Amino acid sequence: MSIAKNLKDVVGRVADAAAKAGRDSNGITLIAVSKTWPVSVIQEAADAGQRVFGENKVQEVLKKVPAMAPELKWHLIGHLQKNKTRKVLPLCAMIHSVDSLALAQQIDRIAGELALTPEILLQVNVAADDAKFGLAASEVENIVNEVSQLEQVKLRGLMTVPAFDPYPEKVRPHFAALRELRERVAAATGVELPELSMGMSHDFHVAIEEGATLVRVGSSIFGQRDYSQR
Repeated sequence: MSIAKNLKDVVGRVADAAAKAGRDSNGITLIAVSKTWPVSVIQEAADAGQRVFGENKVQEVLKKVPAMAPELKWHLIGHLQKNKTRKVLPLCAMIHSVDSLALAQQIDRIAGELALTPEILLQVNVAADDAKFGLAASEVENIVNEVSQLEQVKLRGLMTVPAFDPYPEKVRPHFAALRELRERVAAATGVELPELSMGMSHDFHVAIEEGATLVRVGSSIFGQRDYSQR
């Protein structure tokens, strides 16, 4: 397995999906999801030119970020427990998984104490899936109004994690729903929400066609994870 080759292939597929949608691929950020992979493997992707990485767990962020080059950017894409906010804020440029007003307020307060201005996304459970974290679509407008008034955090947009389906077309309605929700909420609140974080290895091309600006790709770059070794 060549991570450099895989990365080149994914970058090409991102460009192809953007072209199909009539979009500029420069407006799409590829996040290499490095959860469970050691620093040595992540370094191969960095050596091949990847600069933005995503982690699901704070404990992995704490271990990996200090060991990697400072010019790399890290995004927390997994659920954030409130008691770990202070540890993760200095290390991550963006938190994708803000799923309550209380969490956004805590991030804002701690960011003020640390003199940081983190970017955040609101995680939306567009499929109303009980197994997933995220705000109900009906909550988003009110929370956007509230979060946009906070002093430190920079609300950049919305994120979703639909249930896995091997047929990407079956997930398309969820991606479209997030885009449509963003458009409605932005119009109603006057708050710009430029970022849509959606799409993973098996369906990111569909997400891009539906407006994704951040795609979270792991296995197509690094290969299949062996969770038994954890």
